[in-house]
Amino acid sequence: MAVTRAGDSVAAERIRQAAIASFAEVGYGGTSTRQIAKRLNMSAAAMYPHYRSKEELLYAIALQGHRGVLAALRAVDDESAPDDQRLRAVVREFARWQAEHHQLAKVVQYELHGLTHEHYREITAIRRDTSDVIGAIVSRGVASGEFTVAAADDAVLALSSLCVDVCRWFPSRTHRDPEALGHAYGDLAVRMVR
Repeated sequence: MAVTRAGDSVAAERIRQAAIASFAEVGYGGTSTRQIAKRLNMSAAAMYPHYRSKEELLYAIALQGHRGVLAALRAVDDESAPDDQRLRAVVREFARWQAEHHQLAKVVQYELHGLTHEHYREITAIRRDTSDVIGAIVSRGVASGEFTVAAADDAVLALSSLCVDVCRWFPSRTHRDPEALGHAYGDLAVRMVR
């Protein structure tokens, strides 16, 4: 299947980028394959060798985005660091990634309703893995007494929700730098669990 093959073609990547822009602007339901193709000055039929349907295209985008953010969090999570430093680094990266990739993030966070049941299950498994990165840090911090939240799951939900929501409003008049926003969210995360 074209969406899971490593080394996608340049054309497939161009199609994904055009779809991301359109889905972020008007939503998955408000976008047709013709509109995506028009952004690329190609016919809708030219998309089908790469993506057999609009849903398959959404799935490819969701897979790309969810795998990307999970890899980014894992890359900064140093299990040998103190829990507060781990949490700060992971939440900083989560918020930064959502801001830097705000169009992609908006699609993968808010347009999943267009996926088939099978594709949705696959994506939600990756979402759970992403939450588990934060959950492991918070749980360890609670167990050691460094974090004082009453319910670790509630803290994970709140932290994840804060980060995910960044893509809905970024950039704004006061926040235009993904790195600075990430640092602010990382500091807030530590204050929330103490």
